[in-house]
Amino acid sequence: MSKLIINSLDYSRIKKCISDAKLFKSINSNEAEKLLKELNTAEIVEPEAIPSNVVTMNSIVKLSFLNNNKQIQFQIVYPTHANIKENKISIFSPIATALIGYQVNDEIEWIVPAGLTKIRIDEIIYQPEAAGDYDL
Repeated sequence: MSKLIINSLDYSRIKKCISDAKLFKSINSNEAEKLLKELNTAEIVEPEAIPSNVVTMNSIVKLSFLNNNKQIQFQIVYPTHANIKENKISIFSPIATALIGYQVNDEIEWIVPAGLTKIRIDEIIYQPEAAGDYDL
C-alpha cells in the first residue's frame, strides 16, 4: 500500500470541517482523531498534482468487501452535502475516513459493526482533479 496523498485544498477544508464539528460537538472525538492522523501522515500536494487514481473529496468510488465480494459505490462529500439516498457519504463516516488519500487497488482494513473486514478500491469513477474541477 502506498503513502496517502491529499491535495492541499482538501487538506485545509477537511481540517476546518473537523475544527467546526468539534466546536459544535457534531463529530465523534475518536473519528476526528483518526481522520486527523490520516491527514497528518499524508503527502500534501497541489490539486493539479494529484494522480487520477487517488481518492479525493467529491470522488465517486467503487469498492469491494473482500470477505464477501460485495461491491458498493458512493461519493465522498463534506458533511453538509451528505445524503445516503444519493449515495453521498460524509468524510466524517468511518468508511470515507478509511478511503481518503488511498489509490485504486489499495486494500484497507476497516472495522464494521460485525468486526474487521478488508476493502479494496476497485475504481474511481469520478475524481474532480482528473476532470479539472479544482474548486468543488
